[in-house]
Amino acid sequence: MRILSCLVVTHNPWLILLALAVGITGSWVTFRLFRQARARVGRQRAGWVLLASQAAGSSIWCVHFIAVVAYDAGAAFTFDPAWTMVSLFVAVAGCAYGFWVALSKGIYAAPEIGGIIVGLAISAMHYSGMLAFRIDGVIEWQAGYILLSLAFSMFFGALTMRQAVRPFIRDAGYLAVALFMLAVLSLHFTGMAALAVTPIAVGSQSASSSALAAFAVVGVGMLVAGSGVISYLLDEQASQETLRRLEHLALHDALTGLANRPQALAHLDRTFAEAQKSQEKVAVIGIDLDRFKEINDVYGHKAGDDVLITIGRRLAGLLREDEFVARIGGDEFMAVKLFSDRTALDSFLARLDAALTTPLSVAGNVLPSMASIGVAIFPDDGADREMLICHADLAMYQSKHDLSRRISFYEPAIEQATLERYALAQDLGRALELGQFALHYQVQKNVASGRTVGYEALLRWNHPLHGSISPAIFIPIAEETGHILAIGEWVLRAACAEAATWDAPHKVAVNLSPVQVINSDVPALLRAVLLETGLPAKRLELEITESTFIADKAKALHVLRQVKALGVFLAIDDFGVGYSSFDTLRTFPFDKIKIDGCFTRDADRSSEARAILRSVLALGRSLGIPVLAEGVETSAQLALLRAEGCAEAQGYHLGKPVPMERARPVAMRAG
Repeated sequence: MRILSCLVVTHNPWLILLALAVGITGSWVTFRLFRQARARVGRQRAGWVLLASQAAGSSIWCVHFIAVVAYDAGAAFTFDPAWTMVSLFVAVAGCAYGFWVALSKGIYAAPEIGGIIVGLAISAMHYSGMLAFRIDGVIEWQAGYILLSLAFSMFFGALTMRQAVRPFIRDAGYLAVALFMLAVLSLHFTGMAALAVTPIAVGSQSASSSALAAFAVVGVGMLVAGSGVISYLLDEQASQETLRRLEHLALHDALTGLANRPQALAHLDRTFAEAQKSQEKVAVIGIDLDRFKEINDVYGHKAGDDVLITIGRRLAGLLREDEFVARIGGDEFMAVKLFSDRTALDSFLARLDAALTTPLSVAGNVLPSMASIGVAIFPDDGADREMLICHADLAMYQSKHDLSRRISFYEPAIEQATLERYALAQDLGRALELGQFALHYQVQKNVASGRTVGYEALLRWNHPLHGSISPAIFIPIAEETGHILAIGEWVLRAACAEAATWDAPHKVAVNLSPVQVINSDVPALLRAVLLETGLPAKRLELEITESTFIADKAKALHVLRQVKALGVFLAIDDFGVGYSSFDTLRTFPFDKIKIDGCFTRDADRSSEARAILRSVLALGRSLGIPVLAEGVETSAQLALLRAEGCAEAQGYHLGKPVPMERARPVAMRAG
């Protein structure tokens, strides 16, 4: 009853409301800062505990002195400055220690113990503050109320810190603030009920002076708490910026800045849901850069990264509404297009193709840029995300293997072809070990005299189930899987060993894959093979397509010069198709030009083919390089080559490729 009377009768209600507002505000700030301390460790935790204790101590101090100013003691009173400052220090230091203990993990019931310390700090602040109370009168204290006030502050302090550290009521964010205010107010009004003042000089503070003192206290306290608020806001902003950066990193590719695979999958799900509502379609587009591994191998990973950055920038720059692009790993990208009109999809694919085929500048060299694109349509080609991605990849691999097109749309037949191709790749890895390869030889003759000048060794694969498989099918698979390295070495050894047994010193021509030039030490292999077989270097001719030199001219030139130093002859194969750069003939030390058979076969019925054939022959004469024409199938074609001054020829009219045992007797006879 005495406590209630103290609250209602002896205190100015307006100033009490002011004290309550200040206390609630300060408590809210305190536990926002305390939450930051909980999330930190070490020195950072200590810093946030200090800020929280400053806010808590200044709040307690403000509430106390505003409430004391609101107290009607019946006589004028003042405050001793020294004790006033001591009381503020006690509140801050005591709360700091209590907060730190409450966050300790090695102490049993740490939140409750820390809360009791905070309650004692509130009590110490109150009674040290009352030592600053100077009044013209006699002051008496009642011990019972003092003990009760201590009990209140420690009890509510323990509940406060338990709720703040290990909440006993979930989803009650402001409960700790309310409990903290109960600890402060119960202590104050119970403590003031313990106080009895007998005035010596009757009088009281004027209302205006009391209000002025109260607002002065508010100003001082809010300055202290304000520093904590500012620190909290700055940290919140920094945390939000960090969170945004982390979210961006989690959803974007660090190298290109494009969306990454997780974001792409989430985007697909959203787009599918939107398409179902609007009755539209979604194109899932798989993209794979061609020859990217060669760029990494030849120019280094820094150049490869630069290529990816350039491609990423191009793709990001072409996007319009309802279009999306992501890098999903390595040199693979995914594009998504929501569309209702096929024309819109075709436009998007054309822009993608243009961006992906624009030449690239790599380490000072301008290289052609190529990519394979596969398209699957939702819901036509699949009803779920994984199926559509798989079908887009299958279509993309179809583009990679079919050089006649860069963009392929998924068809059920593609899936079957892919499975068959995969099975062949598995079988190809064991074919060499199981002895399924054989060499056939096709004769090469001098056009003018008809004399045999050499044989080209051609690889054949006799599959136990599928029979003879064309090199046009299995050689690209071997190059893609890397099996071409072992197979190519076997071909070279077998051809040189066979040619070494011939009585006539004919040349043997062996095709060299671009993969072998890039990934193996060709000069060292040649030295070993020639030494083992005893074949003179001048009787070996390596046939190389111009695509070998596109990835890295410098490395190719270095390798070919080493090969030439061994005395091995070099021929450029399939000339007239593909790149067919005159600069290649000027730069590389070729001993022969092999013009592609399509020009020979069409020469007697196509003026354009005949003109190209004559141009290549003239080019060979001007450079002093003999020309061999492939694909001779008729006597008329052979007569045309003889009339045009072609040096050598090869084709079914002169001899089909035959197995080793049939080629050997012919080879042993002088042509």
